[in-house]
Amino acid sequence: MRIWGKILGGLFGYMLTKNIFGALIGIWIGHSFDKARGFNFNNLAGKSYSEEERQQAFFSTTFSVMGYVAKANGTVTSQEIAFATAYMDKLALKGELRQQAQEAFREGKFAGFPLKDRLNDFTDKCGKRHDLLLMFLEIQIQVAFADGDLDSSEREALHQIAKILGFSVTDLDRLLEMIIAGNQFNQQSGTPQSSKSQLSNAYKVLGCTSNMNDNEIKKAYRKLMSQHHPDKLMAKGLPPEMMDVAKQKTQDIQSAYEIVTKARAL
Repeated sequence: MRIWGKILGGLFGYMLTKNIFGALIGIWIGHSFDKARGFNFNNLAGKSYSEEERQQAFFSTTFSVMGYVAKANGTVTSQEIAFATAYMDKLALKGELRQQAQEAFREGKFAGFPLKDRLNDFTDKCGKRHDLLLMFLEIQIQVAFADGDLDSSEREALHQIAKILGFSVTDLDRLLEMIIAGNQFNQQSGTPQSSKSQLSNAYKVLGCTSNMNDNEIKKAYRKLMSQHHPDKLMAKGLPPEMMDVAKQKTQDIQSAYEIVTKARAL
């Protein structure tokens, strides 16, 4: 329970006004601060995590929650298992690292998996870094879509995960659209006959619409590139094994932007 904002707010309010009304106002402001910011005063007490601890938290939580999402509808499909295996292959995981990923995936499939506790621990160790949490959520969305469909149980699981990570329903729906479009965009790459559809997906990859002006699209593009910049993400706690995933994401964003700007120049 977060109470430090209320305590400090009340003290400061009383010190400034020397009366109970000032203290009450301070408590109210402190309550709003606690609720809106979720500020962790434990960090002020010297609680911190090493880069290795952050990277390990991202790695293990990614695969355990991946297992949780895969089991959300009661059955882990062959497509979901294939996705997890392909993802491990994509990261070139071998030996002990691959075994850790497989064990984490199996753990997430067990009934009673402590999703909230695990995600809270993860966000704490990552310092609530938005870009890292965004990357994490995008991976889980791709797992849910591994079988080409998203049923109500999987959608509910994603909503749970997004909420714990601090993303709204609107944020999640927007990410869903962008990632579906991104998968289609990659499939259409190099196929001129689908250029119209590809342009539509390129806009969605950028989180934009054709009605937006050039400056708005450029701003959205730059924001996405900054959020998914591999070096920035690694500095914040992305495991080095996942660097190529971030690089591929920035390449997709870059390609989508080039297609959009070229089409708008015609």
